[in-house]
Amino acid sequence: MNIGWIGTGVMGVSMCKHILKAGHKLRIYNRTVAKAQPVIEAGAEFVQPRELAENSDIVFLMLGYPKDVEEVVLGEHGILNHMKKGAVLVDHTTSSPELAERIFKAANEKGIESIDAPVSGGDIGAREGRLVVMCGGEQKALDRINDVLKVYSANVQLMGGPGLGQHTKMVNQIVLAGNMIGTVEGLLYGHKCGLSLEQLINTIKSGAANSTAWSVLGLRMVKGDFEPGFYVEHYIKDLSIAINEANRMNLSLPGLALVKQLYHALVAQGGARNGTQALLLALETLNNHKIR
Repeated sequence: MNIGWIGTGVMGVSMCKHILKAGHKLRIYNRTVAKAQPVIEAGAEFVQPRELAENSDIVFLMLGYPKDVEEVVLGEHGILNHMKKGAVLVDHTTSSPELAERIFKAANEKGIESIDAPVSGGDIGAREGRLVVMCGGEQKALDRINDVLKVYSANVQLMGGPGLGQHTKMVNQIVLAGNMIGTVEGLLYGHKCGLSLEQLINTIKSGAANSTAWSVLGLRMVKGDFEPGFYVEHYIKDLSIAINEANRMNLSLPGLALVKQLYHALVAQGGARNGTQALLLALETLNNHKIR
């Protein structure tokens, strides 16, 4: 198939490589050309968004913020104005459910299918081709793209109509927030009382308290590895969307709000472009105690 991809960040690069390995023709665009270089070297063609849209059966987005999605899709030079009738637009960005619904409606009016399809699994899941894809839209559209999604995914689920893929990702991020603060506080407690943190992680991960935050990101924390598999600033964006949606539904989620504030403290300390595991740094500062 002729596939277009806009946004080759930390996860997008690996996902694009899987598509190329599967034998599809891939056109890509990224605002920073250097970040697209690994995909170009793997066989993709770098083109401008209009040409990409005009020549693609499926267009994938993997962008940073809802405002980026809105500009690329619905803006004055938006790709919906140039995509072929019958093409499919797939937005892997974690974005606003309300925006996903608007894009679905605008695409439908032009004879284009639209699916909001945020993913979970981080940089490792993208590299290993075992992402979870949470889709909102229509089954007929998902059936058309399912074979492509499967080249970098282990689990693809249609959660309901437009916007419900994004709502599912909000649940994912809410649960992750609890796992992240639990991991950080557990490691601080363990270090303070003299436990070997590597042994602690290996012991706990075989029990009921295990999570990816604990077994994968916890180990990165212990090693002082704060390189991004997912940027702090992007996670704050996700938590902001979740809190806005919770407010709209009159839900009180105090744990989510607390973790978001701690991530804001991390940004104030210069950690916006760290990986989410850098939450440890904010709590180390709060306690004047370092685990490394």
